[in-house]
Amino acid sequence: MPDPLLRVRDLRTYFVTDQGGGTARAVDGVSFDLLPGETLGLVGESGCGKTVTSLSILRLIPEPPGHVRPGSVIEFEGRDLLTLPPRQLRAIRGNRIAMIFQEPMTSLNPVLTIGDQVAEAAIVHQRLTRAAARARAIDMLRQVGIPEPAERVDHYPHQLSGGMRQRVMIAMALICRPQILIADEPTTALDVTIQAQILELLRRLQQQLGMAVLLITHDLGVVAGSADRVVVMYAGQVVETAPTRALFASPGHPYTEGLMASIPRLDRPRERLHSIPGAVPAATAWPTGCRFHPRCPYAWDKCRTEAPPLLETGQSGQQARCWLVTEPARRAARVAS
Repeated sequence: MPDPLLRVRDLRTYFVTDQGGGTARAVDGVSFDLLPGETLGLVGESGCGKTVTSLSILRLIPEPPGHVRPGSVIEFEGRDLLTLPPRQLRAIRGNRIAMIFQEPMTSLNPVLTIGDQVAEAAIVHQRLTRAAARARAIDMLRQVGIPEPAERVDHYPHQLSGGMRQRVMIAMALICRPQILIADEPTTALDVTIQAQILELLRRLQQQLGMAVLLITHDLGVVAGSADRVVVMYAGQVVETAPTRALFASPGHPYTEGLMASIPRLDRPRERLHSIPGAVPAATAWPTGCRFHPRCPYAWDKCRTEAPPLLETGQSGQQARCWLVTEPARRAARVAS
């Protein structure tokens, strides 16, 4: 196994609310590694802490109300990003670690041309002249599949379709040829055809540039076709991690199992879609014991009182935060009944 390019250990990002609701533990002890050249899928429903995790890596959490707790570790090539001076961090952010944000229409500046926004990172980080940065921006727009890039470079965001704006966001992120790309819901609000095009574009550019990708999504279908490994989050914690094939072949955590069952099946068109009962609890009041137990069909007394650690499932590289790993007969008995 190569050394991790990005190493996250016991990441805790909390928000102090001003409505008297207490402290929201949005990310509460998250750990994972991102290896050179791999695609790691970070999966979970809205409110589980995926985006806060990605913003914490780049230290983009607004302080106040948010803060990354002492003891958290985020290492990039052996350097802890949480302790870097601001100047050194700026040399990494947008240059060696880049991010595609959600909602490209709100992430792009409406009063600046596409070319100015794509070229900015090359000017700031690589000290290119405006002419050289413009030429690279045109080349980058061509690489991401935007037609007539020499003309589009002078257009404004409102003149582009949603799919084109997403391609512009990818061009902005990759113009400095980063080692890590964090893609936060890169296909949200796009139709299925455009989603497939964007994912194929990311795969092609990843192979060309040799970068690692942290792919954040709520869509297991996106993960199945793109990720090498998967980290499943629920209620601010990692509840399962596994190679993609192993996860889909045998999900270890009931939450992952529920997510799988909710995917429509072409071979079973008349089958009713499964839904996980209940909702993600509030981050200010996580349940005691296993945080998934109020929604879990297998829960018993131990689940309500004792919080499980990540346990080896017996599959290569697979871990699940569930007591069923130690008592598999309970799952078998329920399935049989």
